[in-house]
Amino acid sequence: MPDHRDALRAMTPWLVIIALVAVFDQVTKVWVLAYFKHSGRLEVTSFFDLVLAFNTGAAFSFLAEHSGWQRWFFAALALIVSIWLLVLMWQHRHERLLPSAFALIIGGALGNVIDRFIHGAVVDFLSFHAGQYYWPAFNLADSAITLGASLMIVGQFRTKKNLDIPPESPT
Repeated sequence: MPDHRDALRAMTPWLVIIALVAVFDQVTKVWVLAYFKHSGRLEVTSFFDLVLAFNTGAAFSFLAEHSGWQRWFFAALALIVSIWLLVLMWQHRHERLLPSAFALIIGGALGNVIDRFIHGAVVDFLSFHAGQYYWPAFNLADSAITLGASLMIVGQFRTKKNLDIPPESPT
């Protein structure tokens, strides 16, 4: 009979990553909200500013112009995806790359869900630009999600590469 304590111990590093990402994301947002109060921009470099922006939509303000239903839709979607990724994390708990990727995505998703519940929108504050061409503002949660998704893709290629598939015989 498998020892569930060992299995839970194997999950601990990934759960810690989830918590660290969500907490660090929230701490930075609290700082930005306190610094800017309602709006503003702080030029850090010629290509990077700190700003205060509220995004009621998803990535690139997708669906932001709608009446508010998207707040609950994106919160529910993030929670459902997080549960699914927790299941995948459990299945891959003895690996390193994929559970790390899943943990980054879940931590970022939870950071943004917290925003949706508290503020009704996601707090964004990192703004990169080249001249007058601006990338949409984003936050640390978004960065964790992007990094996690990138690692997940790398992990999928590594998994396929490591499969023991016999070479096809010439016909």
